[in-house]
Amino acid sequence: MPRESMEYDVVVVGAGPAGLSAAIRLRQLALASGRELRVAVLEKGSEVGAHILSGAVIEPRALAELIPDWRERGAPLTTPATDDRFVLLTQKLNLRLPTPPQMRNHGNYIVSLGNLCRWLAGQAEAIGVEIFPGFAAAEILYDNAGRVTGVATGDMGIGRDGKPTAHHQPGVELRASYTLLAEGCHGSLTKQLSRQFDLRSQSDPQTYGLGIKELWEIDPAKHRPGQVVHTIGWPLDSRTYGGSFLYHFDKNLVSIGFVVGLDYENPYLSPFEEFQRFKTHPSVRPLLEGGRRIAYGARALNEGGYQSIPRLTFPGGALIGCTAGFLNTPKIKGTHTAMKSGMLAAEAVAAALAEGKTGELADYPRALERSWVGQELFQARNIRPGFRWGLWVGLLNAAIDTYVFKGRAPWTLHHHPDHRTLYPAAAARPISYPKPDGRLTFDRLSSVFLSNSNHEENQPPHLRLRDPQKAIAINLADFDAPEQRYCPAGVYEILRDGDGAPRLQINAANCVHCKTCDIKDPTQNIDWVVPEGGGGPNYTGM
Repeated sequence: MPRESMEYDVVVVGAGPAGLSAAIRLRQLALASGRELRVAVLEKGSEVGAHILSGAVIEPRALAELIPDWRERGAPLTTPATDDRFVLLTQKLNLRLPTPPQMRNHGNYIVSLGNLCRWLAGQAEAIGVEIFPGFAAAEILYDNAGRVTGVATGDMGIGRDGKPTAHHQPGVELRASYTLLAEGCHGSLTKQLSRQFDLRSQSDPQTYGLGIKELWEIDPAKHRPGQVVHTIGWPLDSRTYGGSFLYHFDKNLVSIGFVVGLDYENPYLSPFEEFQRFKTHPSVRPLLEGGRRIAYGARALNEGGYQSIPRLTFPGGALIGCTAGFLNTPKIKGTHTAMKSGMLAAEAVAAALAEGKTGELADYPRALERSWVGQELFQARNIRPGFRWGLWVGLLNAAIDTYVFKGRAPWTLHHHPDHRTLYPAAAARPISYPKPDGRLTFDRLSSVFLSNSNHEENQPPHLRLRDPQKAIAINLADFDAPEQRYCPAGVYEILRDGDGAPRLQINAANCVHCKTCDIKDPTQNIDWVVPEGGGGPNYTGM
């Protein structure tokens, strides 16, 4: 069946902070100039915010630039950060450390980023942005010269055998003068475009963390609205980068999470189990006892910073937000930088369209470099890579870079690919994790249930092996199948047939779209692609 085609001036892929900020800024500029500008936003989640997962403490700088009267308009920033704590954990102790300047949160707010995106979507629609939730951009469209001319959504109603079912509906082409990719960390279309246009030829490899989060309702007597706690140390060993966050916000809610750098070395490490173990610490357990876990989710995040930002433009469009990698890792914040990148790209697009230009958006990367985003990321560039030598060297390097050089050291440290860091299983120490108790600590499947993840069962798998043989011949033989442990949703299992032969089973319905498998697989054998639109988690309050 032929696909329907829709024409726009700009198509934005992803209704996160960056995509919505770009769309709003485009319409603001069009209204101010009296020009007509059609802007569409595609969102693969069932609704705006369904796939949004973050801590989150937000610095409202970019929001104030985009919507100066955000308070009067009822933006869901209602819990100001009032108390910062930075803590080193040992197995039994918690040692409070001086809070680094990057982690001081005066003037910031503890939020549900999903709710903020829902509010931004309302602001966007009020000024004429067309938002299409439940439609996953699955294909990039090109013209004969190789210029990107938009995207197409995936077909609906395709069976597991790849053939149309009785419910088949072809995808829709959304064609545009410019296409902005705001897919979030490690986007599937961004991955394709990076290969097509060699966008990473002049940058470091991106390095990532896996963030796992639970939302708890706790005893009101223990609730401290505005308190922000970050920890390093236990339960991770000193070779592994990572730490926790505990954010107290409204209605007796606490966001508690754990981030593990995906450059970890031990194939037996399980980020999910490390998080569960963290909650048993003597300083954490009393906070949660008597409380109730109400939500769960997981998402990879970019940690590479300044030196890992790829070329941001390609013929017909640009990368914005976390799909490009604007997280400030030492600050543990990326929403403000993502929003600002979307705004700057929008301004470059609006200027190009006003002048009738169709070339690459050279003004966008130049503006970003000159902006406070470029300055902020440049000053933070040497802190995360210092931890490749372990916790203690990393902390020493961070202190020198922060307090002596103030982010202006005459050198730049570099990153290496996360998938190359695993030791062979024979050279690694197995880790024994305690069984979950069902009150404070939990298993993966009960956790996935709280993510409200749902996928149409009869559809082609969205987790694909380039070479199925490698799962056993390399991953299992050399690394004891680390996908069983790094996946926070129980997607990957090694099963044995009647003759004892091992095989990899992929439970794609469990997937929470964190992208860790696409990042950490040691042979880069796993491709994550979008499932049918609307599939995946349905986060509320996250």
